[in-house]
This record gives sequence, structure tokens and C-alpha cells, in this order.
Amino acid sequence: MDNAIFFIGLDDTDHIDLGCTTENFNDFLNYLAEKINFSIISRRLVRLWPFANRRTRGNAALSAVIKLNINCENKLYDVSDDWFQLLLSNISSHPSSNLEASPVLIISKSQFSEQIYWDTVKGHVDLNFRLNEIKKYDCKVYAGKSHWGVIGASAAISWIPSENHSYELIAWRKSSMIGKKRIIDMKTVAELDNNFPETFVNRDPTKNRGLIAPRTPCPVLYGIRGKSPDILENAHKWLQSNKNVEKSSDYAVHCTNQLSDDHVTLSSGTVISKPLISKGAHSSVKVIMDGKLNTLVAFSQGGSVNHLLRSLNPGDIICWTGLYSPSDLSIHLEKLTISDAVPRIISRPLCCNISMKSAGNNQNLRCTKCNSYSEKYWRGYIPIFSNIDMIHNWTEPSPSNRRHLSKPLNLGLPLLNNLIP
Repeated sequence: MDNAIFFIGLDDTDHIDLGCTTENFNDFLNYLAEKINFSIISRRLVRLWPFANRRTRGNAALSAVIKLNINCENKLYDVSDDWFQLLLSNISSHPSSNLEASPVLIISKSQFSEQIYWDTVKGHVDLNFRLNEIKKYDCKVYAGKSHWGVIGASAAISWIPSENHSYELIAWRKSSMIGKKRIIDMKTVAELDNNFPETFVNRDPTKNRGLIAPRTPCPVLYGIRGKSPDILENAHKWLQSNKNVEKSSDYAVHCTNQLSDDHVTLSSGTVISKPLISKGAHSSVKVIMDGKLNTLVAFSQGGSVNHLLRSLNPGDIICWTGLYSPSDLSIHLEKLTISDAVPRIISRPLCCNISMKSAGNNQNLRCTKCNSYSEKYWRGYIPIFSNIDMIHNWTEPSPSNRRHLSKPLNLGLPLLNNLIP
């Protein structure tokens, strides 16, 4: 029997207030399984550039690699078209919105260039450019009136899991429960954390808040992240056996780029200004990076990142990960560390057994006995920020305030090789 491999991608099916592309893609695969005999090699959930104009909530696209008899290829296309028409009919009943769904389903006989993924996870992609880009591939594209979903669907097909990949099990709600409060006991989420230590980011201990369940009216019941499908399957079965957890209608495990830091580039630079603090408690500082002036911004929600940014002094050499904001080209920080700090004054130096005094504004310190002088900053003291939660000198926001793509520090530190100027 001659089998063939197909790559399938889907995106832009949901409304800002309802629906979910993860559930739609699961429905598609179930629909396909009723009509055609095939096997799933891999299911993938791919998060994309967080600043994308058309993002809804987590900004994820879905893909799958499947294997089926080559003689079923035409039937695959026909069944997919039938399902896509049903999807368009369902979307037509969505409430009007400034961000209408624009679904695209792609079926390709080959994996797209990985560069398509990197372009889509790190920045803006022009729709017409992407449409021309995928013309060279032997693929079918199903779309409605517009083709916006082609950007995410093509990126999901092009993603190649690396050592940074992880897994997420997504469980969906029964239709009768959608719109109602999710039943997931916080104590149970804490027990999940303890019983399955190889799962990630289940809760935010700093706020006693669970993180597996969304807070929107979408059909997702919860998502559990971890190192392997088996771990997640066991965790899901344990949750579903608990009387304090709502029962799911279906679930699936996805290989994912979440927690990878694929969207950011590790950078370094020298601070050249005192931090500026805005009315909203956000902070910013000017840095020189690769000979160019940049502005780093830490929001109040960034917690320890914001606190560390406020402590910077001109001359400090720092490293960070963050994203350029398309609105003002400032860099929104996600992680921060000081790699080399200018010395700070913790107490006035002694001379002739007495404290030296300031000789005036912007002048050195002076001994009132012998009239000798000393700089206000001197080598030998590197500040230790004991009031900031840092891992090996790096700091990050609390789990509640991190992006899906951000890699927690406890899963691996950023590499500083060749970064320090």
C-alpha cells in the first residue's frame, strides 16, 4: 500500500469573544476520520508574533502531519472542502466585530520552508507576500472572502520542532457548559503541580492563581503543558477523575513552540540615561545597542523586571530579551539582567577617620581635613538586588504576566556568549 504524507494548517477561525481554532481543528480531524482512513503523525500548536494586528487571545495556529493512502488524495481534498464550507457557514453566524474571522485551511504535500515560521513568529508578514511565497508549493488553499488566515496556517505547517519544543494537552468543554463558569478547583490545580512535577506553569504561586484554564467564554476547558505526551495524558486523566473538575468533551495533545523564546532575540547594550517612571508605574531607559539608540520599556505588570530597570544607572551593561513595539519601536522587556554594573555608593568613604563630604553638585567627594578628593563612583562594588526575585541574576515577570512564547527561567537560562560589548 502506497502511503503519502500531507501537512495540514488552519488559522483565523475564531471570534474575539467566542470559538477557538484549536477546537475547530480538532473537529476537522474528527470529521476527516469519519470519511477517510488515515493516521496522525503529529499535531502542532504554533504561537505567532504577539503584536500581530489580527491576533485573538493567544494568537495560535494549528497544524498536523498525517499519513494516508495516496489513492485517497482526491477524497482528502473533497472532504476537506465539505468541512470548510460548514466552517464558513458557522462563522457567518458570529456576532459582528471589528475583527471578523478569516479562516484558511492549507493542505500541502511538503513542509514549507522553516523561514516562513521564523518570519511569522518574529515580526509582521505582508499577506500578498505570503500568498506569493507559498505558490511554489504543491498545496491546496481553502479560503473565504479573504485570505488572512494563510499567514498563520502556513507558519504552522513550516514550524519544525526543535529542542525548545514542549507539549500542551488541550481539553474542550461540553457545548452545554460553554458560557458558564469553569469548574476547576484551585486546590486541585496546586495538587496537579505537586503530583506531576514535569508539567509547567500550572499556577502563579505569587498570586495564588491557576493558569491552566482560560478566563474567556471560549470552548477550551483547560490546557496542561509539559515535557511529554505521556505525562500530559496521565495528568489529564487524574484531573478528570477529580470531583472538583468539570468533565471535558474531548482532548488532544499538541507539540508546541510555547515556552521557547522563539519570538525574541537575546540582546545587550549600555545604559546611557537614568530611568524614567511614568504615571502608570511603567519604566523606561535609554541604551546604546550596536551603536544605535534604543528605548527599553518595562511595564508595571512586569514586576521584578520593572523594579530592576528602575535601579539601573548610566554605564551599566545589561542583557535582555524583548520585542520591538511596532507603534513606537521601543523594546518591551520580557527578561533582564545586569552583566556589569557601575559601582554604587552605599556609604560615604572615610578619609582621616571621618566621612568625606560632597564638594558640590556634580562634583567629587572631599575630605574636610586633608582636602583630598574621591570620585562619587568607584570600582569594586557591584550592586546585589536582594529585594528582586532573580535566577542566576536574570529576572522575569510573574507567571501570570508572561507571554505563551516566553521561556521561564527555571526551564533554562538565556545564553550570553559573545553578547557583552
